Amino acid sequence: MSRIVYVNGAYVPEEEAKVSIFDRAFLFGDAIYEVTAVVDGRLVDFDAHLTRLDRSLNEVGLTHGMNHEGLREVHQELIALNKVAEGIVYLEISRGAADRDFAYPKDAVPTIVAFTQSRPVIDSPYAKTGVKVVTIPDLRWKRRDIKSTAMLAQAMGKQAAKTQGAYEAWMVEDGFVTEGTSSSAFIVDADGVLRTQPLGPHILPGVTRRAVLRLASEKNMRVEERPFAVEEAYQAREAFLTAASAFVLPIIEIDGRKIGDGQSGAITQAFRQFYIEEARKG
Repeated sequence: MSRIVYVNGAYVPEEEAKVSIFDRAFLFGDAIYEVTAVVDGRLVDFDAHLTRLDRSLNEVGLTHGMNHEGLREVHQELIALNKVAEGIVYLEISRGAADRDFAYPKDAVPTIVAFTQSRPVIDSPYAKTGVKVVTIPDLRWKRRDIKSTAMLAQAMGKQAAKTQGAYEAWMVEDGFVTEGTSSSAFIVDADGVLRTQPLGPHILPGVTRRAVLRLASEKNMRVEERPFAVEEAYQAREAFLTAASAFVLPIIEIDGRKIGDGQSGAITQAFRQFYIEEARKG
């Protein structure tokens, strides 16, 4: 049975889904997206994703075309139609179709598309083995806090990681790690302090990142939202990444250097378990 996707008000088999070649997402990457995890057939942290969606849309002057309740219904219907027990729902809202012109069109109707992907999230093999990371220069634009579909630099970074046999690439600017190509970056330093970049236009405000910081506060763990250098990452007691589609994954190696004892650390494991427990509570 073909996967059912959502396109501008219609649920259709993926083979029948169509978007105009003049859509600004296709021509300019003029679109915003969100990815929400699904666990036990339920959306995880969806309200936080909607809040971030609103912020990104507002930053680029793009209207929803649909209210929050409508977006929730689309997500839930896709989960039901495709019988997704575990995986993700991808949502994209573009400025719509118009003849090619860099300036925003006045009367274009936003394009809204969404689809599901079934995949193991809780029982991901990477949660047990840990993942390898490489560092690369951060080549992106200056508004990384906007969750835009214009992600060529991130795609290039992810491919560079894959070529080197790594799962993810950590992007580096002025000697400091900003974030991963599709994840937030964390270390636990030698003093047991959880470190990650502070929010700002230089990084995406990760939904799972926010949840981990809240959990750390609840567990009375020392947290410092301040930059860390690549050399500090090499010397970290633990390192991990967070993402909606991966939750919390341990990093066992950076640029070929073993992190800690080269295995998933106790703090990383605890955060992953805490987050999974919350996700399953709904």
